[in-house]
Amino acid sequence: MISIEGGHVATVDALGTEYSSGHVVLDGTRIVAVGPGRAAESPAITERIDATGCLLTPGFVNVHQHLYQWITRGYATDDTLFGWLKTLYPMWARLDADLVHASAAANLGWLALTGCTTTSDHHYVFPGGASDLLDAEIAAAREIGVRFHPTRGSMNLGQSQGGLPPDSVVEDHDAILVASAAAIDTFHDPSFDSMLRIGLAPCSPFSVTAELMRDSAALARERGVRLHTHLAETLDEEQFCLETFGRTPAQYADDLGWLADDVWLAHCVHLSDDAVARFAATGTGVAHCPTSNGRLGSGISPVRALLAAGAPVGLGVDGSASNEAGRMIDELHQALLVARLRDGPLALSARDALRVATMGGARCLGRDGELGSIEAGKLADLALWRVDDLNGSGVDDPLTTLVFGIPQLDRLLVNGVTVVADGHLRTADETALASAAAAASRRIATAGTTRGRA
Repeated sequence: MISIEGGHVATVDALGTEYSSGHVVLDGTRIVAVGPGRAAESPAITERIDATGCLLTPGFVNVHQHLYQWITRGYATDDTLFGWLKTLYPMWARLDADLVHASAAANLGWLALTGCTTTSDHHYVFPGGASDLLDAEIAAAREIGVRFHPTRGSMNLGQSQGGLPPDSVVEDHDAILVASAAAIDTFHDPSFDSMLRIGLAPCSPFSVTAELMRDSAALARERGVRLHTHLAETLDEEQFCLETFGRTPAQYADDLGWLADDVWLAHCVHLSDDAVARFAATGTGVAHCPTSNGRLGSGISPVRALLAAGAPVGLGVDGSASNEAGRMIDELHQALLVARLRDGPLALSARDALRVATMGGARCLGRDGELGSIEAGKLADLALWRVDDLNGSGVDDPLTTLVFGIPQLDRLLVNGVTVVADGHLRTADETALASAAAAASRRIATAGTTRGRA
């Protein structure tokens, strides 16, 4: 067993319990004890980690990501979502397994270095002739050692049918369902301490048909997996849905059976008061992506209203092509700032931001009984932050340093295994990851594409 002791422990349990100097004892993959002071002497404790000067939190849960985008950062930096997509779709049409693996490995390594122990991924680009791209990113997640929730995404509404993506990156409806079922059968592990769970994720209302949305939902519910998509991200999308379906994006999703407690939706920037109430009533989760929404100028999700209504809200880094920083810890800081810009200085506190990044994300993924807080019986996914260095010196509240100051990660454990120690990856070579990603970025780029311009 391992005891982490001497640091400030923010449990994020239902009562918000904190210990200014506490201990957490791990036995394999589980947390077995949490409390004040040092853990009691026991021959079963074989390692004691001194956390003096540190803050111990649950590991962050990233509920919206596009790992393949790491190798296409820096394009269309001054464009809206639709213009940005039109710039990047032709590049993504050249994805193959090697490119996806290099991109995913670098991205996952970076997420771990910024406090993320569990991440979802929304992979919806499957160019014709490419091999199993989902398998490539799953292999990368196993190498880095993070808990992984990839979703088998899809697009079947190309430009020739009135959709946004080029026809070269869309798939046939029936082929999508076959591939989705195969992904669940091959990879999904529903066990308590699962490191790998699959979801289904048609891309968005402007890139898939209503039939695919309905059939994907039926398949997911038949197989017991969760559903995810983009929704209500931009005013362009709202206009598209009103003109095409005569409904707002939230109303359209509801019509299709996509507002439910087995669904979490990315962005949800443009929601009416009625939509917020409907999300809460149905238990529909929201992946709040403040940095990406700011980068694309999409707007600010009504997070305060969603939380007040009782809807599950987690944080998402989103794809690194729309959030080049890609740091999970940054999303807590940005979420607090944009909430206050939208709804005033009491809209979100540091502790609210931590809860959204941990328990909120666990609720979105249906794993709040396993992840998201530091409690006996839960999984040993923990982040240890340095709060006594130059960044945090003189700040009395370590949670203020975590969210307002953005501290250095000292150690990260996933399922009781050390993934980061002393601020560096222990499961992979950071230089090798960077080199492979840079080579992949060069390979996917075309001579006619200019960085930073649409």
